Amino acid sequence: MALKVPKANNIQLFKDGYKQMSGLEDAVLRNIEAVSELSNLVRTSFGPNGRNKLVINHLGRLFVTSDAATIIREIEVVHPAAKLLVMASQAQEAEMGDATNTVLILAGELLKKAENLLVMGLHPSEVIKGYELACTKALAELESLSTSELPSPLTKATLARAVIPSIASKQYGSEDMLAGLVAEAALSVMPENNKAFNVDNVRVVKIMGGSLAGSKVVQGMVFGREPEGDVKKVTKAKVAVFTNPIDVAQTETKGTVLIKNADEMLNFTRGEEKHMEKIFKELSDSGVRVIIAGTTVGELALHYLNRNQILVLKVLSKFDLRRLCRVVQATPLARLGAPTPEEAGYVDVCETIEIGGDRVTVLRQESGGAGVKTRTSTIVLRGATQNHLDDLERAVDDGVASLKALLKDPRLVPGAGATELALAGRVETYGASLRGLAQHAVRRFASALEVIPRTLAENAHGGAEGNEIVARLYAKHEKAGGESWGVDVEAETDGTVNAVEHGIVDSLAAKAWAIRLATEAAVSVLSVDSIIMSRPAGGPKIPQQAGNWDED
Repeated sequence: MALKVPKANNIQLFKDGYKQMSGLEDAVLRNIEAVSELSNLVRTSFGPNGRNKLVINHLGRLFVTSDAATIIREIEVVHPAAKLLVMASQAQEAEMGDATNTVLILAGELLKKAENLLVMGLHPSEVIKGYELACTKALAELESLSTSELPSPLTKATLARAVIPSIASKQYGSEDMLAGLVAEAALSVMPENNKAFNVDNVRVVKIMGGSLAGSKVVQGMVFGREPEGDVKKVTKAKVAVFTNPIDVAQTETKGTVLIKNADEMLNFTRGEEKHMEKIFKELSDSGVRVIIAGTTVGELALHYLNRNQILVLKVLSKFDLRRLCRVVQATPLARLGAPTPEEAGYVDVCETIEIGGDRVTVLRQESGGAGVKTRTSTIVLRGATQNHLDDLERAVDDGVASLKALLKDPRLVPGAGATELALAGRVETYGASLRGLAQHAVRRFASALEVIPRTLAENAHGGAEGNEIVARLYAKHEKAGGESWGVDVEAETDGTVNAVEHGIVDSLAAKAWAIRLATEAAVSVLSVDSIIMSRPAGGPKIPQQAGNWDED
C-alpha cells in the first residue's frame, strides 16, 4: 500500500491582500462582461444620429458630447480588461484621429460573439486563431473595396466632400459649414508635398456668442487679448519675438542703497531709464514695429514702446509662441535688443478687432501679398454656449485629422456601414470554406462586422428596424455592383442608400486600422486566463468630514 502524502492547502505565493481570479468563469467571462459594458456605453453615440453623453469628470468639468475618444478619456475606466480596449481606441485616435468608436464597438461585439463559442466548449486559442485568420482576410478584401481616391488637384470642394462624413458623425446638420471651414483652413496652409501636412497648423479659437454661421477662417493667428500699449494696428511690419521679460534687469541679490540728498535720488533711476530708452530707440531704428512678449512687460518699457509707436502683444503660452514664430518666420530671442535681419519676422497685418463683444488681436498674412505665405490658419468658431463650442472644436479636430489620413493614403471606401457589410459577406464565405474549429470563430467575426450598419440603423430608426435594414442591405449586396449600399440615416426611402452616389465615403486606412486594432484588443482580452491584482499602495483612507459639520 502506497504512502499518501498530505496536500499542503495554504501555500502562500503572494503577499497579503493579493486577489487572484483564474479560469473561464472568473477571468475570461468576467473580462468579456466588462468590455461589453464599455462597448454598450458608447454604442448609442455612434453615427450621425448618435446620442450625446453628459460626463462630469473628477475635476467637476462638464462634457456634453457624442465623441467616443472624449467620453472614454473623461470617465477614467479602471477595469484592466476594459483598459485594453481604451488603449486600442487611443491608438486609433493617435494614428488616424477618427473611427475610435468603431474600434470600441467592433471589439466589444467580437468578444460577445466569442463568449458563445467559449461557453459551447471551444478553447480560447481556437477562437484567437479564427479571429486572426478572419482579420487578415478582411484587411485583404478591404483593399479591393476602394471605389475612388481623393482627387489630385486639391480644391476646397473636393477636400470638403472628403471630410463631411467624419464631421457629420459629430455635428449632424452643421457638417457642410464645418467641412467648408476645415477645407479652406487646410488648403491655405497646404505644403507642396501634401503628405507633410501638419494638423498643428490649423488652429481653433472659440468666441462665445452669435451662431455657427458667424464662424470664419483667418490666415494667421488669433489671440483672445488686446495689445498692451496704445498702438492697436500695424501693417507690413517687422516683428521681434522675446522670451525674456521686457523690463529693467533685476539683480539676483538684494542690495541696500543709501541716498543722502535730492540730487542723488533724481539721478538714481536716470541711468536705467537712459539704458532702456537706448534699447527701444535701437529697436525702432531697426524697423521693428511689432514686439511679441513671452512674459512680463514693465511699465517703463511700455512707456518707451508707446513713445516709439511699437505694438506689443503678450503671448503667455510657450506653444502659441512657437506657432507664432512659424507664422511670422521669426527667431525667439532671450536677450533684449534689436534683432538681426535673419532673426526678425514679418507680418502683413497685426490689428485688434471686435468679434461678438470680445476684442481679439489678429496677426494675418495676406495671401499673394509682398509678405511671406502663412504657415498657420485659424478657424474662429462662434456658438451660444461653451459646451457647444467645445463640441464644435472636437468635430473640427476630427475633420482635420481625417484629412491628414486621406492625404497620406487617398483611397476611399463606401461609408454608411456598406464596407463592413460587404466584408462580413466575404469573410462568411471564407469561413465556410475552412475546415476545423477555427471556422466557427471566422464566421462569428463576419457576423460581428454587421454591428456597424446595425448600430447606425438602430440609432437612426430605432432598435426594431436594425435587423430589417441589415437584411435589406444583404439583399442589395447580393446583386452585381451592389456593395456600395449602406444605411440611410435620413430614412427617405427604405432605410438604404447608395453611399458612393451620395458622397458618403470613408478613409480606407482608417477602416483598416480600426479593424486591426479592434481584433488585437479582442485577442488580448481572450488570451488572458488569470487576473492577479495586488493591494493598492498607500495607507488607510482619510476620513471625510460630514456634509453638515458646521451646523449647530
